[in-house]
Amino acid sequence: MKPLLIEIGTEELPAIPLLKELPNIEKKWLNILEKYNLKTGFDFFYTPRRLTLWHREFPTKQPDTIQEIWGAPKSIAEKNKKAIEGFAKKCGISTDEIKYKTKGNEEFLYYKKEIKGKEAKELLPIMIEEWLKSLNFGKTMKWGKCKEEFIRPIRWILCMMESEAITFKSFCVTSSNFTMPHRIIKNPIFIDFVGDYFCKLDKNGVILYQDERKNKIINEIKNIEKKHNVKVEIDEDLLKEIVAITEYPTALLGKFDEKFLELPPEVIITSMKEHQRYFPVYKNGKLTNAFVVVSNAFTEDFSKIIAGNEKVLRARLSDALFFWKNDIKNALSIEGLKDIVYMDNLGSMYDKVKREEKIIEYLAKNYNGNIQKAKKAVNLAKADLLTEMVYEFTELQGIMGYYYALNEGIDKEIATAIKEQYSDTVTNKTSALLNIARNLDNILALFSIGKKPKGNKDPFGLRRSANHIIKIALENNIPLDIKKAVYDLAKNYNNLNPDEVIEFIFERLYKFYDVNPSVIRAVLATGESNLFEIDKKIKLLNEIVESEDFKELAQTFKRVANIVKDFDINSIKVDENLFEKDEERILWNEFKKVKNIKNLEEKLDFLISLKPLIDKFFDNVMVNVEDEKIKHNRKSLIASIYKEFLDIADIKEITL
Repeated sequence: MKPLLIEIGTEELPAIPLLKELPNIEKKWLNILEKYNLKTGFDFFYTPRRLTLWHREFPTKQPDTIQEIWGAPKSIAEKNKKAIEGFAKKCGISTDEIKYKTKGNEEFLYYKKEIKGKEAKELLPIMIEEWLKSLNFGKTMKWGKCKEEFIRPIRWILCMMESEAITFKSFCVTSSNFTMPHRIIKNPIFIDFVGDYFCKLDKNGVILYQDERKNKIINEIKNIEKKHNVKVEIDEDLLKEIVAITEYPTALLGKFDEKFLELPPEVIITSMKEHQRYFPVYKNGKLTNAFVVVSNAFTEDFSKIIAGNEKVLRARLSDALFFWKNDIKNALSIEGLKDIVYMDNLGSMYDKVKREEKIIEYLAKNYNGNIQKAKKAVNLAKADLLTEMVYEFTELQGIMGYYYALNEGIDKEIATAIKEQYSDTVTNKTSALLNIARNLDNILALFSIGKKPKGNKDPFGLRRSANHIIKIALENNIPLDIKKAVYDLAKNYNNLNPDEVIEFIFERLYKFYDVNPSVIRAVLATGESNLFEIDKKIKLLNEIVESEDFKELAQTFKRVANIVKDFDINSIKVDENLFEKDEERILWNEFKKVKNIKNLEEKLDFLISLKPLIDKFFDNVMVNVEDEKIKHNRKSLIASIYKEFLDIADIKEITL
């Protein structure tokens, strides 16, 4: 066992593709180690210019193995010379070397050979190239005359076992014993022993350990907060990205002119985070005219770096302020949306607004919304698409509409609805209705032109739209009847199959609830389509299904369902005069009490409490007797119980 160091040196790796593949990089190397029978523990490190594998102990060769080869039974082989010759050829031996070995009660052609393990130095070039080719960063590129492709050009490969460089050529690079320091230092670093690699990098501006870079950034931000009495908002995704694009990070505080605080905070934050990778700074709970930039420079004087970043941000904020002042001169209007195509066969963005207007009017009428506010909100929701600010900062669509609406003196509930139209959560009724209307039109419109999700492909995010409808309705006390709504609104769409849409939306319930899928199936089988009622029934039924004694309950009530599976529920007619057994009378008299129970939970508890009486009925009463009147009467009694269950769920659908 010897220490092994592998470093792949590249031009600057883009952060997002690297972070997406990050969970797979170690797994893929581990798979290769297992494939070549060289599995050992290792660490993986990355910076924007290197991918590093470090084995503290690595076998210098594969272990020797024994291979046993079995052939035809002796009884067949002795009669067939070709079988013996074929076996010898397979084993790479002469027929004289063939032996027989007993397995079970019979002898077989047999050969045992020892396979010597290969030297690790011989295998590593193949393994490293295989690993690099397995990495999937999305797009790849070619460089120079190299035929191989990678996310960025590979400029050096360091491969050393202890103090020995393992030399090979891969991706048009010959491996060696050198690495490159921080990009500001031009001369390579030669490694005489693998242990020197870590300290030599550290002294030359490269913090190899990604967690160490992360902690350095966080600690320096804390120092800035303490020194300047401010609070820095650390976005975790942004932090991961900055860790991935720096080799020697240093957190620095920059400032911008206070006049830019006139802009909505989201504009300033978006300019910082999305475009410049800065962290926003707050003072006394409000955004202040400062930012934190993380430099990758290896220097002691950061003044020019701070000044340069302040200049870049000033230019972006100046543009944003110009857009803001221009936009607020004009009132929000949707006339210009007629010139923006929404999608082929679905018209313009204006047409989409008008479809959503019909949906939101329907929702407001049926679910106690303010119709005037709802219609106003839907007609302003996409108006900010025509503003200069949203043209430049597309991710602020809806958010800018909120600020422009407030500036015009529009009701805050309407303005908030505009802002929350794409959100997972909403804060008022108009917001909820607008959110549902937008997502419902997405589904109805795209289904009407055949743009439905297929398999795991959902290019228009319609499954997400269905999830939003369910979530928003339930969280905002909107008892949305999916079946009724889809059928009532279908007239506004050509070539729409309402049942297909209803099934699609209900299919999302199986992802929405963490329950036995048959619980959802049992509730939906009753024909219930009110999301509020569905939610209540799923939760009630699931409590019962998860209880310890449900197995016994299920046997009894499945029997109830089976007895009446071919029985017409609408023909129920129980005549007490036809009862012949006490078990019939007792069960019926107890069951009649259900009519006085209105609460769903109490009703379910009551029906379950009938189990002992139902069991006695089945033990002592023959249902399928020859007398048709008696048989119908007894089936009617059992069907009455089953029918009451149908108010909650179809019990025959439940499986364990």
